[in-house]
Parts: sequence; C-alpha cells; structure tokens
Amino acid sequence: MTSPKQTGGGGGGVQSLRRAFELLEGLADTGGEASLSELAATTGLPMPTIHRLIRTLVELGYVRQNANRHYALGSRLIRLGEQASKQFGTWARPHLTELVDTTGETANLAVLERDEMVYVAQVPSKHSMRMFTEVGRRLLPHGTGVGKAVLSQLPPDEVRALLRRTGMPAYTPHTHTDPEEFISHLADIATQGYALDESEQELGVRCIAVPLTGCPVPAAVSVSGPEGRLTPEIAERIAPTAIEIGARLSKSIAEQERGG
Repeated sequence: MTSPKQTGGGGGGVQSLRRAFELLEGLADTGGEASLSELAATTGLPMPTIHRLIRTLVELGYVRQNANRHYALGSRLIRLGEQASKQFGTWARPHLTELVDTTGETANLAVLERDEMVYVAQVPSKHSMRMFTEVGRRLLPHGTGVGKAVLSQLPPDEVRALLRRTGMPAYTPHTHTDPEEFISHLADIATQGYALDESEQELGVRCIAVPLTGCPVPAAVSVSGPEGRLTPEIAERIAPTAIEIGARLSKSIAEQERGG
C-alpha cells in the first residue's frame, strides 16, 4: 500500500482520487471488509478524509456499509473487475496457445481474487480427452496448482491469514489440510519455481502451475491433463517450458501495464 506521504503533488482533485483508490485497496488488503479505524491504520489517511471519501464511495456504489457498521467493497466494482479480467486474459492468450502447442495439454490463467482463484482465460488441448476448468470458475487456492503457485510468492503470515479465512477443506484424499505442512510445501514450490497439483482438486488430474511476477494481481498459468497422459516424468520435462513462457507472459503484462 502506498502511504499518503508518498502520493506526491497534484491538485486537490487528483489527491482525492489517489486517496479514494487507497481506501479501496485498503479494503481489499483487509479481506474486503473493514471498520473506519482499520482503514485508518491500513492506509495512514486522516479520519476526516476517510469519512468524506467513504461517503462518496458509498453513494456511488463502490463501497457499501454493512449492518455491523463496517465497510465492504461494493457491487459496482464487479463489472470493472470482470472487464479487467477479460483484458488480462486477452493479453495472455498467445502465451497460453504456445503452452498448448508445446505441451499438448490445456493451458489456463487464474488470478487471486477475494481469497479465491478465478480462472480468467483458457486454451483447450487438442486431445479428445481434455480438462475442462471453465473460465469464471472460483476455487480455494490451497487445493489447486495455480493457487499453490500464487501462495508460494506471498509471505507465510499472509498465507496463514488467508487459510484462517477460507479453511482447508479436502477435495480429494490428496488435498493439503494442515496449515503448517502446507506452508512448508509452499517454500519448496518457491524454490523449484513451479507447483504440482497431484489429484488434489480432482482425482485423475495432474497440473503444473507457474506464478507470474510483476502483475497487477497475484496470478499463475497452468498446464493440466489426465495423470495417465501427463505423467510425473512428462510433467518434470515440460516444467522448464512452462516457467519460461510464464516469465515472458509476466514481462508482457508488465509492459502492457506501463503502456509499452
């Protein structure tokens, strides 16, 4: 989060716009809901400024006030987020297509949104038997390759807080359900540069996932297929390709964000 002291010059209108976005990001950082005092602690903004801006954001529908007097992200942000996700997927499609052409398996792009992994783009395998994780599907991160790849890039305390909010339900007998063992598993993923989903979300499915870096939201790309076809040996062989394509996609997204 950028502190108010770092936002720099500009007129009052520009400063108000900056601070309004700091409030929205502050709400996102606290899990989507916070009290005014929590927002003050998160953003460093003066309480009178928070009162003034939050009233305007509530009137516009970008923030809502709950019965417990906490504030939460509003429904009008959903449309903006959906359109941003679609654009994100458009940037990724050529790289996902390259992954499919190289590996022969289905390629996906997913982002971390409100403690869930959301699939925002996919290029299907050319095989008649292929994986169908539809665009728009939301899954808890601990049970997916893309989720584990993303969480491997976060500080352990942030991961622990997320797991406390979501729990760790077992989707299959292979799903990780112990927080501390999972944290250790994420450290191994960070070291090797990719995550494996070994039938942890769906029996009979193996997935290789690579975290993206320098993106506006935590994200990962993956290659998934039947474990009989995407064997451990093949997964290990194609992992460097997935890492390399993921790195190029990260660079492309960063350039798009800069307007390059």
